Amino acid sequence: MQWPRLQINGIVVCRSERHDASEASNRLLVTGQEEIMNRSRKLPGSGLGSLVLIAAVLGGGAVAFAYTAGRLSPQRLTPEKMIEALTPVSGAPVGHRRNHAKGICFTGVFEANGNGGLLSRAKVFAPGRYPVLGRFNLATVDPNAVDAMVRVRGMGLRISAGDGEEWRSAMINPPFFAVSTPQAFHDLQRAASRKDPSAMKAFADANPEFAAFAAWARTAPWTGSYAEEQYHSLNSFIFTDGDGKEHTVRWSLLPSAQPIPVSQAELEKQGPDALEQEIRERVRAVGPQSWSMVVTVAEPGDPTADPSKAWPQGRRTVPVGTLVVQRIEPERDGPCRDINFDPTVLPTGMRLSDDPFPAARSSVYRKSYDLRTAEAKDYPRTEVAKP
Repeated sequence: MQWPRLQINGIVVCRSERHDASEASNRLLVTGQEEIMNRSRKLPGSGLGSLVLIAAVLGGGAVAFAYTAGRLSPQRLTPEKMIEALTPVSGAPVGHRRNHAKGICFTGVFEANGNGGLLSRAKVFAPGRYPVLGRFNLATVDPNAVDAMVRVRGMGLRISAGDGEEWRSAMINPPFFAVSTPQAFHDLQRAASRKDPSAMKAFADANPEFAAFAAWARTAPWTGSYAEEQYHSLNSFIFTDGDGKEHTVRWSLLPSAQPIPVSQAELEKQGPDALEQEIRERVRAVGPQSWSMVVTVAEPGDPTADPSKAWPQGRRTVPVGTLVVQRIEPERDGPCRDINFDPTVLPTGMRLSDDPFPAARSSVYRKSYDLRTAEAKDYPRTEVAKP
């Protein structure tokens, strides 16, 4: 199999002329998730944010390793080890997120229609309009990457419900994740960065679930706009309704804009920053862009701890509202720059499931945030930050 010349999480498997460039035990994992749930509503209002591949992708989200809380042995994964695996040979993107480093901010509203109350007592599902802050992004460690070289696109989202409660989410456009475990994600980064051409083959042989993602990366249509993409949580969460009944769910954002397929070559001709330019002009000239948020409910036996496995067709779906993007702002001075789109920050009525990835991502995001804020001078603002 030939790997496409793409980026995913900042690793270039097949280089182009323009780019040089053991899983934790269940006991420890559960402990880590419980700790995150206990602190999730107290996280600072700061942010953070390819499988090039065909390692091209994850998003938004998608750094994965078992949450350690500092208790794992040297052989275990830690936030530092995951960030090291993501760091290219040329060095870290100082001042930027360690993954999904290229992005642009947006603000808008989430218009809840009340249907979400059937699944969760979270305030964000009560009928009304709730302020939103978000970030369109690419799954690359290079903040100057050429858009056409990055296969996976993402969206970070923060919905504020009042009384200090927030719902933060990090979504990507593939319909399933590249790998099934945090350890496999780490191993993917290592394999993709090696010069040995057999490394990726060995990885794929050891992780057969990767084949589905590789096929998606090769064959799924590209679009020329962030506004035309679907964005998926991929990870499973548990919603609790007003009667105390629990529902295991995933969610997706489905665009109102009609997707128009373009080739990778056509996108490249539009320039290195085509997506940011297009979404700014689209919102300016056409007006706000919208997505329907649809929650999918699992049935008994559905894989809730493995985001590489899509749930079967025919599962119950509930449209819970509409995301409306009203304003686009560059990241350098924008409101999303210092936001950590930590998927463990959840309002009352939502909690983590047995899926290990949100807890893992939370720890890596926090470490990445600490690094980039300490390097702020390397990514200076061009104006005084607005309150």
